Amino acid sequence: MPRVTTFLKRHTLAAGFVAVLTPLLVLLVMQFVWLQRLERATALAHRATLSNYLEAVGTEIQYFYRSNAERALNIPATYFTHGRLGEVASLWEKKPVQGVRRLFLVDYTRERFGKFQVYNPVTRALESPPASDEALAIIVACTPWQIMSYRGAAAKTTSPSVDERNPDYRIVLNPITDDASRVVGVAGMILDEDYFQRTLLPAALRKGLPGFFPDAHAGDLVPTVRSARGELAFGTLDADADTEEVTARVPFVFSDWTIGLRSRRSAPERWARASFAFNMTLSILLAAALTGGIILALRAADRAMRLSQMKSDFVSNVSHELRTPLASIRVFAELLGLGRATSPEKVREYGDTIEAESRRLSRLIDNILDFSRIEPGRKTYRFAEADLREVVGSTVQSFEVHLRSNGFRILVDDAAYALPPAMIDADAIGQAVHNLLDNAVKYSGDSREVLVRLAREGDGAQIAVQDRGIGIAAEEQDK
Repeated sequence: MPRVTTFLKRHTLAAGFVAVLTPLLVLLVMQFVWLQRLERATALAHRATLSNYLEAVGTEIQYFYRSNAERALNIPATYFTHGRLGEVASLWEKKPVQGVRRLFLVDYTRERFGKFQVYNPVTRALESPPASDEALAIIVACTPWQIMSYRGAAAKTTSPSVDERNPDYRIVLNPITDDASRVVGVAGMILDEDYFQRTLLPAALRKGLPGFFPDAHAGDLVPTVRSARGELAFGTLDADADTEEVTARVPFVFSDWTIGLRSRRSAPERWARASFAFNMTLSILLAAALTGGIILALRAADRAMRLSQMKSDFVSNVSHELRTPLASIRVFAELLGLGRATSPEKVREYGDTIEAESRRLSRLIDNILDFSRIEPGRKTYRFAEADLREVVGSTVQSFEVHLRSNGFRILVDDAAYALPPAMIDADAIGQAVHNLLDNAVKYSGDSREVLVRLAREGDGAQIAVQDRGIGIAAEEQDK
């Protein structure tokens, strides 16, 4: 635990960055997973809606044919048993049935194998059908009921049934039973495929669209209907409809026909993908912006911490620098006060030392004040024409006491030719030279010689302080 605490103290900013970035990454991952699930759920919901729509279309078709069958084929058994079949023609005349090509009756009460009669809408009467494929299809479809009537077996169900063994003659049959559930006849109708394809299907497809797809635009949905042979009976093959087609069989009748539906252009799968891409892009951009803000905040905090540390170091260094001249002043002042200076030369030496250390102390205080002015940008300079030799000479002279106490020697190379007058802030230049000399003393190592050189350089002048010290490391020189 102490190691963890120490690590966190040393890497506070990194730990803070990780602490903020980790929940952000978790939120991004959760957002990604949630959007993926939403995309899949949207696609599944859309497919379910398409399937429900096709089921509703099938239900509409089934309802149409069942209701027609129940209305037209529910004939009382007494019409068969009492020889009143002629009245059925009058019923069919009064209530014509749509989508039917032929209506017919089979009477098992008069003939063992049944008497087949078809309704002729022209003569409005029942007639015996001539030999034809249609008559054969009716006979084949009614055979199971004929056998049941021949055997006198009771019918288990009397609901309409469909015979589609011959796709050219799709027949709806309704068995007629007496009170003992014996089959006495069959009423049936042959469906009109052309009516189914051209009228009923388009109407059923249009009817369900507003309820299931209220926001769909014209042409967004592509319905298709294929016949038993796989031929396209309704709709068109659309190359733009690139989504998967949902299909369903037609219930009750035309059960070998297939209804298909697919979306064009505005498919919800693509909406979901586009929404997923948009939301993820937006989340990533927001996360990047937030991360950038965090990084900037952490950099600012790091800079503030470093500045705080630098200020602490500065205060520590300044305290040490101030303590040194103060200690010298106090020591030499005590020596003077105790009368230890027995000769005028000693008094003068102690006085010079106190004066030099006082000047050094003043310069340190000036440095501190300059730092306080430079940081807020309030440092100003007072320029005036001055002689560089005098400025450098007075600075070196004030520094000699400090140099002698440390065993240093200053060599001044002040060019033999005259230096041009310079527009300078004499105090600032003197302070800069003083700082360079101070650094030379601090970091000269074993060498005890410092060279100060003044030289003319074009229309200007150059001041250089050279020592034989340890120098500045290459990686620190840019600072």
